[in-house]
Amino acid sequence: MSVVNDTKYKMKEAVEHFKKELSMLRTGRANPAMFDTVPIEVYGTTMRLRELANITTPEPRQIAIHPFDPQTVGPIAKSIEKANLNVNPITEGTFIRINIPPLDENMRKEIVKQGKKKAEDSKIVVREIRRKGNDHVRKQKAEGIIAEDELKKAEKTIQDLTDEHCKIIDDLFATKEKEIMTV
Repeated sequence: MSVVNDTKYKMKEAVEHFKKELSMLRTGRANPAMFDTVPIEVYGTTMRLRELANITTPEPRQIAIHPFDPQTVGPIAKSIEKANLNVNPITEGTFIRINIPPLDENMRKEIVKQGKKKAEDSKIVVREIRRKGNDHVRKQKAEGIIAEDELKKAEKTIQDLTDEHCKIIDDLFATKEKEIMTV
């Protein structure tokens, strides 16, 4: 039954990855997670923003970035501009302020469309994990490691896991879609 446990673990990882992808989608409110993938060139290397600064949301539509080292304010602001997140960082001395513009209807629909694609891609990953799990148990059956009834039981369990994880992805997306479409 280790194949089933392995399959379950991989499916959970796929859902966790989808959660991270969702957190980076922009809503009408300020969300520090939208900067998680922004690479920043400082000290001769590439670093993540969370490693260089505290990120806070003093207001619902504003993000404040307070770098640990004031020398990194410029590179952080440049990297955020280059990241093409449709936000404009404003440098104010030793910190950066970012006002999050409200989303118009077309932009909201476009972001929902991106989210829907990410959800579908995640479900494809889950189904691919199911296929590999089923192939593995069929191979075990062919090699005589497991019996026919164990094969059927494992296939049913893997299918149940697939249905469960696809439903989790759908529920997460529905919640995010509601959040994005809320004005």
